[in-house]
Amino acid sequence: MNARDIRFCGETLTLLRSGALHWASRELLAVADLHLGKSERIARRSGTLLPPYDADETLARLAADVDAFRPEIVLCLGDSFDDLAAAGALSKTMRAKVLQLQESRKWIWLEGNHDPGPADLGGSHLNEFRLGPFVFRHIAENGAAPGEISGHFHPRARIRGTSRPCFMVDEARLILPAYGCYTGGLDWTASVLRDLFSRRAMAYLTGPQVLPAPVPNAQ
Repeated sequence: MNARDIRFCGETLTLLRSGALHWASRELLAVADLHLGKSERIARRSGTLLPPYDADETLARLAADVDAFRPEIVLCLGDSFDDLAAAGALSKTMRAKVLQLQESRKWIWLEGNHDPGPADLGGSHLNEFRLGPFVFRHIAENGAAPGEISGHFHPRARIRGTSRPCFMVDEARLILPAYGCYTGGLDWTASVLRDLFSRRAMAYLTGPQVLPAPVPNAQ
């Protein structure tokens, strides 16, 4: 399936193959860990040069999801920029694309560990966002009440030799995969990630199809 509907804390959420989350009843689209400007930050800090197209590709995918679902709210779950200097270094073209995506909708940037302060790029800047039964934040908190939706960990699932970014979900929390390019990922069985979930946790692998799989025990 190109998308997968799940029930989470009494609501129907749609997991998209891009790694975005659509909450149709609230006309909300959520994405995590865009890491815009990562190639610029790596070049600035280490001198290593990567193809400088990560922001363009990430924003093109986001524009496609926005165009498909026409959300009233776009919620970015932190680490939207690889650091605050990278936010300031976005090209005029990239800034124009972001501002165009923000037109006629509410746009919320949540703070992440890479971007702990506001960037001068439109929208609202919050530490966390609450709506209905959900609290959206960047990093999952131990002991959080049911209904937590977050990012940060960049979960990846490996099945039959294939590794893909994945959503991870149980009865209480949902973690989104990283949406941006050049983001890497953390294996779904790593204890720091797996221990956040119950033994009934499921993963939903992104890619050509959204594929469900039970999450194995921690390493």
